[in-house]
Amino acid sequence: MQAALLVAALRRQAEIKGYSLEITALGGPQTAAAGAQLLGDTTAIGAVGIWESLPYFIPTLQMQARVRRYLQENPVDVAILIDYMGPNIGIGNLIKGRFPEIPIIYYIAPQEWVWSMGSRNTNQIVNFSDRILAIFPQEARYFAAKGAKVTWVGHPLIDRITAYPSRHQARENLGIATEEIAIALLPASRQQEIRYLMPIIFQAAATLQAQFPLVRFWIPLSLEKYRADIERGILQYNLRASLVENKTDVLAGADLAIAKSGTVNLELALLEVPQVVVYRVSQITALVARHLLHFSIPFMAPPNLVQMKEIVPELLQDEVTPEAIFNQVIQLFPNSTKREQMLTEYRQMRQVLGVKGAGDRAAIEILNAGKI
Repeated sequence: MQAALLVAALRRQAEIKGYSLEITALGGPQTAAAGAQLLGDTTAIGAVGIWESLPYFIPTLQMQARVRRYLQENPVDVAILIDYMGPNIGIGNLIKGRFPEIPIIYYIAPQEWVWSMGSRNTNQIVNFSDRILAIFPQEARYFAAKGAKVTWVGHPLIDRITAYPSRHQARENLGIATEEIAIALLPASRQQEIRYLMPIIFQAAATLQAQFPLVRFWIPLSLEKYRADIERGILQYNLRASLVENKTDVLAGADLAIAKSGTVNLELALLEVPQVVVYRVSQITALVARHLLHFSIPFMAPPNLVQMKEIVPELLQDEVTPEAIFNQVIQLFPNSTKREQMLTEYRQMRQVLGVKGAGDRAAIEILNAGKI
């Protein structure tokens, strides 16, 4: 999604300047639809965790090799890395070592400022990046303090949210009755989340609908390949749920949400939809991270990272149980005190994310770096 927004912004700015632009990318369908030629589709190789990432080790190396071959045959004006720390550090070092004439822009640097377990990755990012385009204020401060050239452009979701339908229109599009409590369920954008998160979220949903007859669930489909798993889950837990392809309607029209940790948390916050954030990885990954790597983070959900304070509740790993989700959700029902407090803090958070035009500001920096 972030790549697609950036590609669109690059094309807008290139048109203004009268430039012809050719963009080749690793990415997914949204990136391609925005106007990039895909060198490889990365949607199938994303994972969070140690054990979870192992099956994607060889495919990731193959993607990196594809990038190397492409750059050998096709000189480019600028290389843009977006998040995706492990693979992109490899690509960044590759370009710096073998193609030093290519400027490297890191757009949305990995969140080393939140969960760094040492200086190694940070130092590599700073060393090979000619400029970091930061979307969080704390991200900009962290990398600038480490010696990087940093420009804070603001958060691109500020622009994206303006294209969402109004709450009234979204509820009308989905056919949500006035008296219904519409809860968005956002269990997965990766295969591991289908396994580790979705069953627990659906169990909590079953308890909610058993106790609150007006509750109904809406589930946006993140990838077509997850449709069968989600439909089986809906049947297994006998949920009053609709699986829909239009994510924007679900997010804009929901009364509240149960969501995995990710960019969607910030979308919900900007749409002023109260939420409970959950995340789990395999027990092997959790044990290694906790006991061998001494991994600890202050927060995981993006709304909490903006000002480094808890705005939305986070349930992580062993805390993710149907009972815990249920107890958090009922505190966010319409007219509750906690709900109103969260909405107030959403609005305060919004003020810190910058003004509209983040994508275009990033695009201008990139075009200038490419000396186009």
